[in-house]
Amino acid sequence: MGGPVKSWRWPTRGKVIRRYSSTLHKGIDIDGERGDPVEAVAAGQVVYAGTGIVGLGELIIIKHNDIYLSAYGHNSRLLVAEGTVVRAGQTIAEKGDSGTDKVQLHFEIRKEGKPIDPLRLLPRR
Repeated sequence: MGGPVKSWRWPTRGKVIRRYSSTLHKGIDIDGERGDPVEAVAAGQVVYAGTGIVGLGELIIIKHNDIYLSAYGHNSRLLVAEGTVVRAGQTIAEKGDSGTDKVQLHFEIRKEGKPIDPLRLLPRR
């Protein structure tokens, strides 16, 4: 861990149902079915796995290097624990609706601690 992120991948299948806004919404929301796999967008280490952040339900945060973190919220089940080293594409959780009213993944990328629009880094699809 610690090297540059050479390529990003989508964290899950589904349609983007809410886009990033620098003032209101610090990531994107992707719809889907309960239990759909949620995958690491790049290799890194899990630095948070739990429910301690209000409004995001079952949450995982992965540190990719000293610049980038990614966050995955509203899961139904977490499949990794803090400290786990993950590879790009590894299933880390199952999509759910914890902390929200419908099944969706809330996904964020932070660069040097500040939220950025994930659609600027994720590949077109």
